[in-house]
Amino acid sequence: MPTHETNLVRAIGRWSLIALIVNFTIGAGIFGLPSVVANLLGSQSPIAYLIAAGGIGIIAACFAEVASRFHQTGGPYLYAKTAFGRFLGLQTGWLLWLTRVSSAAAVANVFVDYLSDFWPQAKGPVNRFLILTILIGGLAIINIRGVSVGTRASNFLTVAKLLPLLVLVGGGLFFIRLHGSPIPVTSESHSTAAWLSAVLLLMYAFTGFEAALIPAGELKNPRRDIPRAILVSLPLVAVVYFLIQTVVIRALPNSALTDHPLSAAAYVYGGGIMASIVSVGAMISSLGSLAANMVANPRLTLAFAEQGDFPRWFGTIHRRYQTPYASIIAFAILLWALALMGTFRWNATLSAVSRLFAYGITCAALPALRKKFPGQEGFHLAGGVVLAFLGIVFALVLVSRMGRVELSVLALTATLSFLNWVAVRRSARIR
Repeated sequence: MPTHETNLVRAIGRWSLIALIVNFTIGAGIFGLPSVVANLLGSQSPIAYLIAAGGIGIIAACFAEVASRFHQTGGPYLYAKTAFGRFLGLQTGWLLWLTRVSSAAAVANVFVDYLSDFWPQAKGPVNRFLILTILIGGLAIINIRGVSVGTRASNFLTVAKLLPLLVLVGGGLFFIRLHGSPIPVTSESHSTAAWLSAVLLLMYAFTGFEAALIPAGELKNPRRDIPRAILVSLPLVAVVYFLIQTVVIRALPNSALTDHPLSAAAYVYGGGIMASIVSVGAMISSLGSLAANMVANPRLTLAFAEQGDFPRWFGTIHRRYQTPYASIIAFAILLWALALMGTFRWNATLSAVSRLFAYGITCAALPALRKKFPGQEGFHLAGGVVLAFLGIVFALVLVSRMGRVELSVLALTATLSFLNWVAVRRSARIR
């Protein structure tokens, strides 16, 4: 299998990788999604989290085997390129990169939105400009100074973001057990369309784990740690989500009608103080997601440069800190620009479409890599070919629920990656 070594520092251990995956997956979406899902499925909405977890679990299992074959930086871009060639690799890489940048830009705006609950002037043009500049610039500087510094920040924010959620779950379950649920349990019947729509929405909450696999070139033992980190982190995320949804629908009347379901549920049993704690948790969650994005996403353009698919300066390593500072700066500038534009809806659409594309390609890469490089996987997935097929079907079913706008964004991004491929081929011929 092709390899390419760099002088990046392998400083990310198994627990830091688990923290990165949790940090990427548990983002700002969980603070708003419970009310949307409750509107679709009512008291049965927690079951939708289990269905979504099952589907994403199949895809993640395929990721575990495919990723165990690689110890270089790149993630799904590198998997697709090795399995299917440069063209499909670039398609996957561009979609993945633009997804991560746009998703992070949306999260940055969520941070400002929640900050405005405590400081209304935060949404003013000048204050918003300063907040986003300090926030993104500060995280960029932290990561340029070293990947170990960046992952420590990510680890701290992972714990910090989970604490308010665990307090919400623990306090809510205790309140329901002590006082009973104010919401009567009813038998409901929902259409297949409602269930599919709910699961599609929940993909936003469950996806993101693949971005934590991008900096494989800085993992201490990627072949061993990647499969174990995936198999530990995603079940943890699923349990947290299921319990959060249960507390919201059992403690909060009219949970489908509020824009802040978690803080509203916390107010039922903890008053204003508990609601404020959860609101702060939303800000910390956004900050944690941005920190994790700043660690992983610049390593994707680094991988592009290492493979000759991007200008070489994207692969420049800082002499003192041994970090890909050029890619970090480029990512921070693009993130800052998209965040200031405030195109949250466009960013969210692009994120959903491109993730499903990358997931399907990675599942398809499993049987392709088994045939191309037999016996070289560090983790062998039992029934892998069948699970890969199911993962592709799951992704296609969700893609079928998307509209013309989402497909148009996918076509635009694919066109950009095609132009990149043409330029790379032309450059190779000149050489």
